[in-house]
Amino acid sequence: MPHELLGIGKRITALPIIHGSGDFAIEVRRFLLENAFDCLAVPLPPSFQEDVETAIELLPAPTVVIQGATRQMFKTSWSPDDDRDEDDDPDDAPRALDYVPIDPCQGVIAGVRVALGEHKRRAFIDMETELFEPISLPLPDPYALKQARLERFVAALAPSIGRLPDGQPTSRVRHMARRLRELEAENEHVVLLCSVLEWPWIREAYCELADDPEIGNDGQGVDWDDVISHRELETQTFQVNEDSLLFVLGELPFISGLYEQARAQLDDDENLSVDGVKELLLTARGTYVEELGGRARRITPQLLAHCLKYVRNLSLVERRLTPDLYSIVIAAKQVAGDQFAMHVAETARAYPFSGGAGLAEIKMGVEQSRLPGGEIVGMVSRLPGPPVTWRSCELKRRPDRREKERWRTRWNPFSQCSYPPEDELIENFRSHVVERAKQIMGADLVRTEKFSTSIKDGIDIRETVRHWYDGEIYVKVLPPSRGALDCTVMLFDSPADPREYSWRTTWFAEHEEESTLSFFATDYRHELVGPGIGVASYGGAMFLYPPVAIPDIWTDPRLNFTETMEERLLASACLHSRSPVIALLSGLPPGAGWRRLARRYGKRWIHVPLGQFSESTVRQLQMVHVLNGKDVRSYAADFIRRA
Repeated sequence: MPHELLGIGKRITALPIIHGSGDFAIEVRRFLLENAFDCLAVPLPPSFQEDVETAIELLPAPTVVIQGATRQMFKTSWSPDDDRDEDDDPDDAPRALDYVPIDPCQGVIAGVRVALGEHKRRAFIDMETELFEPISLPLPDPYALKQARLERFVAALAPSIGRLPDGQPTSRVRHMARRLRELEAENEHVVLLCSVLEWPWIREAYCELADDPEIGNDGQGVDWDDVISHRELETQTFQVNEDSLLFVLGELPFISGLYEQARAQLDDDENLSVDGVKELLLTARGTYVEELGGRARRITPQLLAHCLKYVRNLSLVERRLTPDLYSIVIAAKQVAGDQFAMHVAETARAYPFSGGAGLAEIKMGVEQSRLPGGEIVGMVSRLPGPPVTWRSCELKRRPDRREKERWRTRWNPFSQCSYPPEDELIENFRSHVVERAKQIMGADLVRTEKFSTSIKDGIDIRETVRHWYDGEIYVKVLPPSRGALDCTVMLFDSPADPREYSWRTTWFAEHEEESTLSFFATDYRHELVGPGIGVASYGGAMFLYPPVAIPDIWTDPRLNFTETMEERLLASACLHSRSPVIALLSGLPPGAGWRRLARRYGKRWIHVPLGQFSESTVRQLQMVHVLNGKDVRSYAADFIRRA
């Protein structure tokens, strides 16, 4: 049975809620399904009832029911410290509209939805007004309902709820209290849905009516300028543009969609406010990999665990139990980069059931809306949630189709160069591969001898243990490195598909710290990220250092005997290398065919396994940005994002 704290009189039970919360919507649904009631009192004016109930039948497609007005809007939100400026000129105010969001995660909408399904009476008891004055305060995180019952939640919150200001808020409370008296006389058990900020004062006004039933009925304490007593304003229903659902729904559109999917499939939705964040990151990972393909950073379960831990810490810093969109995007950016964070933000805005209502469409914004006719008007929600704080998060956006097409038409095919930070990165990696190859070469020449006067290059533990019975210590002797490696071949993708790696060229060094580079890669013209900036992925590359001038290996007739791109790259390395050994970085050791190719030129491969390096490092090295001229380097950093 409902707790006595929630009772108003003998026949009325109040459900104080926080608007726009999926957790409160679940609590309302649970209460109404577990307890018998005859009538549901809704904190909306009667003029909204027909269109709101019709719009609820259109769920899961989200809509808004709008009521128009032209009078001055003094406030769009209220707090106990606010004072109305009486010098405001009503003639300077823009036209404003009241609206009700038909949001599946809105407690009032969830309650009406249940009452419709159970065929219970619905009474819309709020006062008719020409322009609604919302009440909004920072409130505790509704996720606390998972551990605390509703009566304990609202009891803890009650001491911090300030008294309503005079004027429309007070008049509305008295009006609803009087309507509750009327419903009480007609029904055995009435359930009242109301904002937690109005609940104590509705209860107070109800008790005052017991002493003076005429309060709120004869005009005493009522601002009749805010009351439309003999007519009801017309309402109209619109569907909301998909890109602007974030400004209408209380929860993130993606999480609201999960609630509706769980409802349709009869799944558990008890913890979707938290589990939905995990599903959001997983879905964003899928779209991120789908767009970037091989250039995408690998979002491993470990990386996702770090991201979720970051989200949790940001939420706790802000004294929240569940994260907001800002915390989720910031965590994704810090852990996995701008591109993944952008996919997270875009996925959070996605709602799978939008656009199915077949109504005229409006675009919503921050307390504004663009009507189908193009007029921009102010918007005031009749079911306001906690105040929203807007914060900026800098992400490098992706270019749209028109920008890419414009950049493509302006590309000069006779001018291209590399991006210096990437040149430095790949050259450092080449040096590391060469050093690793030299270590492998030296390991083949290591010898072991008994310790006499010096430990040489260290104690050989294996040989010492093997001869433990004679009590001798053995040491390792590493011979000095002979010669130098002047050629390195890196095969990132083998076997490579010629249709995927259609760009094949040779780049010459701009200065003595760079190598002569021949490679095959994806076509940079298919992915433009800025004006004069394209991006491709290496499939394989050959480095000659110190740099030397060589013919383009892809047109050199001496290499026409090769059949694959990898063979041509390896043959050119054998042809132009001055060293008898060549460092080969690849996933698998060279096969018999590649060894025969090396013997043809009197060379030998030193294989460095690609698996010795992390996958994220390899993916970063595979990415190459192509600039349409050296002048592009002055602004390239503003457009280039590392995955």
